[in-house]
Amino acid sequence: MTDARIAVHTEASIDRIAPEVHGHFAEHLGRCIYGGIWHGDSAAESGFREDTVSLLADLELPVLRWPGGCFADDYHWEDGVGPRDERPRRRNLFWAQGPEETPEESNAFGSDEFLELCERIGTEPYLAANVGSSDPQEAANWVEYCNYDGDTELADRRRNNGHEEPYGVTYWGLGNENWGCGGRMTPEQYAREYRRFATYVGTMDNLMLDHELELIACGFEGHEWNRRFLEEVNGAPWGASFPLDHLTLHHYYGRTMTVAEADEDQYDQFLVEALEMEDHIERIAAAINAVATTRDIGVIVDEWGSWHPEATADTGLEQPGTVLDALSAAAVLDIFNDYSDVVTMSNIAQTVNVLQCLVETDEDDAWARPTYRVFDFYAPHKGNEAVRTSVSAPTRELADDGEDRELPLVGASASIGDDETYVTVTNLDCRAERTVEIALEAATLSEGDVRAEILFADQEPDLEVTADNADEFTAADLSVSVDGSSIVAELPPSTVAAVSIE
Repeated sequence: MTDARIAVHTEASIDRIAPEVHGHFAEHLGRCIYGGIWHGDSAAESGFREDTVSLLADLELPVLRWPGGCFADDYHWEDGVGPRDERPRRRNLFWAQGPEETPEESNAFGSDEFLELCERIGTEPYLAANVGSSDPQEAANWVEYCNYDGDTELADRRRNNGHEEPYGVTYWGLGNENWGCGGRMTPEQYAREYRRFATYVGTMDNLMLDHELELIACGFEGHEWNRRFLEEVNGAPWGASFPLDHLTLHHYYGRTMTVAEADEDQYDQFLVEALEMEDHIERIAAAINAVATTRDIGVIVDEWGSWHPEATADTGLEQPGTVLDALSAAAVLDIFNDYSDVVTMSNIAQTVNVLQCLVETDEDDAWARPTYRVFDFYAPHKGNEAVRTSVSAPTRELADDGEDRELPLVGASASIGDDETYVTVTNLDCRAERTVEIALEAATLSEGDVRAEILFADQEPDLEVTADNADEFTAADLSVSVDGSSIVAELPPSTVAAVSIE
């Protein structure tokens, strides 16, 4: 007898799953850049960490956001170009660099280093321009430095710094958390600032560039803020009604729960907080549709993931990487698939060493965390056509929860590529095995048509990754039974399964 049934409606297309939905985020915070991606912050110690670069290249990241985050709100890009031994050492008001907790930035890793990293790992860059403490001229100059192929001083400066051809950066964020560290602005104030920046940056591709720019505006989890921002943008007396291609939100969860000290009731609470991503996507999409349309303005979740109490400023926002965190990432990626008609990009926070990172390092080694395994597991969805799934599964009420919330114990999403249907399934029950039936509409299957794998079958939810056990988190084959249009699998607690059907 099955505990849950997943109906895959192969003819009910949602939209193409943008590969950028599997994007990532690297901020100058703690050991993310210095010690994680870059060997040191002085010219004498310059150079990429090849072990980190290799892991990131293997994952085939579609897009990488940089340099922040709140760091971007006090960052000036010209400090980070040119000979490294001539770059100024600057303060940053928001994040310390390295274990000494020094609020200083060496600028050893700047635009050219970041864009070289993107070229080396085959990813698209997403640059976050400083709106909070800068001006439109600085942002437009950055676009010109990166993208212009003419004979201006800034284009020549890029050439002199070692990159003859323009980088062709498409994604430009105009602001970060402008409701908070980006200036504590009202939505109307930010809308006016955004229009100023978009006027100068957005005009570049009309005359100076041979490709279009994608402009990204900062949104908020308080969704009334988003509606007011869009209405103010739309109320300008002239120019494009909506000079933006995407609107962002940030969603962190787990702020009160240390995984190693939590019980199963708290695991449920944590996973429900992760699943609140669906409500936030629906609400920001509704704010867009109230004023414009999600056909024209996509939703980007450019910071998301677990943020536990041990991740504080004095620890460089480092926290253990656990199976439970990875399970939450799988559940969120399923949500993104289900909203592929709305979500155009996401960027988990962060790439290396910080928060729910994918790669962890020490002085000698770099290794993949469980969340890295989830992103690798979900990679076949990228570029596929998402289709509707109907999930009939038991739920469990949260203990001591005044909001009467429930955790669905099984989740799923599905997509169709050129040669196969790909279904991912999460057993969000950290206490019990669940028998799951996957039924494909109008299909007749045989054993040879189906291949299945599973993550975390032999691990407890609170198991942490280390350099010594990192290889134990890789996928294993999953035995399934096939009968007509149905596939049945036994999923141990807190596991993620993937089923490929040819």
